Amino acid sequence: MLTIGKKRYFKWPSLWAKSLSICALLLSFFHASVVFATEMLPPTTETLSVKSALFSEQADFLVTLPNSYTKQTDKRYVVLFDLHPRSHLYLTGMHDWMSHNGGWPWLETIIVTAPDGHQGLGKLKKRAIEQQGDQALLDFFEHDLLPAIDKRYRTNGFRIFNGFTGNAGLVLYSLINRPSLFNAYIAASPVLSTDFAYVLNDAPKKLKRMDGKPRFLFVSTSDSDFEQRQLDSFARLEDIIQTNANGKLNYQIKRFDGSYYMTQPILATALGIEKIFNDVHTVLAADSEVSQQGTKAILAYYKRLSDEVYGFDVSAIDSLLALGNSLVKAAPQQAIGVYQDTLKAHPKAHSAYHELASVYAATGKMTQAIEAEQQAFASTDHPFYQNKYTKQLAAIQNQAAKR
Repeated sequence: MLTIGKKRYFKWPSLWAKSLSICALLLSFFHASVVFATEMLPPTTETLSVKSALFSEQADFLVTLPNSYTKQTDKRYVVLFDLHPRSHLYLTGMHDWMSHNGGWPWLETIIVTAPDGHQGLGKLKKRAIEQQGDQALLDFFEHDLLPAIDKRYRTNGFRIFNGFTGNAGLVLYSLINRPSLFNAYIAASPVLSTDFAYVLNDAPKKLKRMDGKPRFLFVSTSDSDFEQRQLDSFARLEDIIQTNANGKLNYQIKRFDGSYYMTQPILATALGIEKIFNDVHTVLAADSEVSQQGTKAILAYYKRLSDEVYGFDVSAIDSLLALGNSLVKAAPQQAIGVYQDTLKAHPKAHSAYHELASVYAATGKMTQAIEAEQQAFASTDHPFYQNKYTKQLAAIQNQAAKR
C-alpha cells in the first residue's frame, strides 16, 4: 500500500503538469480558433447611393469590399458588376473562396450589385430590351454608376459585367453597343429570343467595327429544360460572333450540357473569371514563342498586357525567371544576363536577386553571390523569404570560407 501510495504521490505532479499542458493546448487552440474566426469574418459590405437625371429616386447599390481593402490602403481593385440583386451573396462567397489564396485565380475585386425593385432602373432596362437603339441604361452606367464607384472606392480601371438570363442579354447589349464601359463580359444562359435588346439584330455590324482596347467575352448555356427555348438563338449568336468578331474581341463560348439551369451562373462566373485572369497567372514557358525571343520580347509582352488588356501592372518577373532558370545548367552566363535584365526592369525583384546569387555561387563568383543574396534579403520584408534568403546567405558564406 505504501508503495502504491508513494507511486500515487509522485504521479500527482506529473498528472498536474499534464493537465496544465492540456489546458494550455486547449487555450492555444481556442486562441488560434478565435484568430482564424476573426480572419473569416464576412468582408465589409455597404450601400452606394447613386443619383441620376434619368430617374427621380436615388438607387442604392450593394457593395462588398475585399478583405484587404482596409489594410492595404495603397492598393487598387478590380470591379465586378451584376444587375441581379440576389447574385450578391453567391458572388461575394465565390470571390472570397477564389481570391483568398493570393488572388489566384480571382484577383481581389469589389463586388457591386443593383437594388431590388428600383422602378427607375427597371424602366431603363425595359427600354433597352424593347426599344431598338435606346441606350439610356448605358448612359446611366457611363455617367452615373461607374463614376460613383470610381469616386468612392480605390478602383484600378478594370471592370467586369456579369449576368444571367435576361441580365446576360443586357451584358451582350452593353458589349455590342458600348464595349468601352467594361473590360470583360460574362453572360450565362442569355435571353436572346424575340429580339431581346436587339442583340442578334445589331451584333453583326457592331462586332465588325469594334475598336479601342481589347475586350473579353465569356458566354455560355446548357441543354436544360429551361434553356431549350433559347438554344436556337444561342446558336445564332455563336455563329454571329465567330463570323463577325474582329481582333478586338477575345471570346470563349461554352456549353455546360447536362447541368442544372440554376447552376449556370455559378459555372459561368467561375470559368469566366479563370479565363479573364489567365494571362495574369500563367507563367510563360521558357520554350514559348515569346520567351525564345529573349527578355525584351517578354517585357514587351507584359507591357502590352498591362497597358492594353488589363490597365494595371501585370508582372513579367516569373516568366523572366523561368527563362533564366532554364539556362542555368547549359548556359550560366546567359542566365546571369536574364536575371540582370529582370532587375533592370524590376529593381525590387527579390527572387531575381536570389536566383542570381545561386548562379554566381555555382560559377565560383562568391563575392557577387553574397552581395546578390544580401540584396534579395533587403528587397523584401516577407518573413518566409527573409528566412529563406538568410539560410542561403549563410550557405554561400560558408562555401566561400572553404575556398
